Amino acid sequence: MKLAYKEIPSPVGNLKLVATDDALVAVLWPGDNPKQLGLDVQKVGNGNHPVLSETERQLSEYFAGKRTRFELPLDPRGTTFQKKVWQSLKKIPFGKTQTYLDIAKAIGAPRASRAVGGATGRNPLSIVVPCHRVIGSDGTLTGFGGGLPTKAKLLALEGHAPGVVEKQRTLF
Repeated sequence: MKLAYKEIPSPVGNLKLVATDDALVAVLWPGDNPKQLGLDVQKVGNGNHPVLSETERQLSEYFAGKRTRFELPLDPRGTTFQKKVWQSLKKIPFGKTQTYLDIAKAIGAPRASRAVGGATGRNPLSIVVPCHRVIGSDGTLTGFGGGLPTKAKLLALEGHAPGVVEKQRTLF
């Protein structure tokens, strides 16, 4: 199945939105290769793809501080475990953070923090499924597909307590 994509500018860099006719499949960072993720994509010719247009609108509202949750049809590609983790990520409230252990407990697998970290790192729907809200047990920022400075920007945009963002800065 061919998937449509559209590239959009954002305050955290250009994003590539990927969708079926009915649902958003991925939000990719610069350098992400859709084919390496198993996605067969073609660029939208006229820009009138309803899912991609709606995603762009909602992301613009998010970056403008006017949206705290996304209301989009989603179709992420992954294993059953990964999808369970991604569902849990969607429950992290705007402006809040959780640890990998918190997520592991929430999905009923309290010893699976590392596996949760792996699944979080493979989240194809960055920002929309807020993996940027997951931090290390010690409160520091940990891996993120868009890079740690981007993760800090997203958390700051959400008005997160500066302590987490300040801890991240000491890593460089």
